[in-house]
Amino acid sequence: MDKETNSLAEQFKAKENELIRQYTLKIYPAGRSREVFRTIEICGIRTLRELCWVILDAFDFDHDHLYAFCMDNRMYGRHAYQACPRYDEPSVDITLDELALHKGQKFSLHYDFGDDWMFTITVFKISEVKEPIESRIIKTKGFIEQY
Repeated sequence: MDKETNSLAEQFKAKENELIRQYTLKIYPAGRSREVFRTIEICGIRTLRELCWVILDAFDFDHDHLYAFCMDNRMYGRHAYQACPRYDEPSVDITLDELALHKGQKFSLHYDFGDDWMFTITVFKISEVKEPIESRIIKTKGFIEQY
């Protein structure tokens, strides 16, 4: 059993009798929503850090840079979760469920503060499921190059 599957099983055991949220998210590089996007499914017990990894893998990007999730959908916005927080800044180690996301909500992943990649994330659907799923890409369109 791989690390992600084991972790999912352990987290799910604690909430055995509860339904868990599954999020369907549409992600696209800012300004390219019709040309390039990925639609993914991810469980609410996953963190923003794990969401970042799924997004980077979906677009075939390296995992070599700092990043932040901008909940106000603005680069360098005040309401952001940091990969390496300083002082009292919120961390990306918060679960998706703790964010109280709602259908239609938009927020951004600001990746690589030098090249300033912005990925817009839209909450397309929220479902309740009995068992956790592995994060997965369910739809893909187009291609972009990181470098």
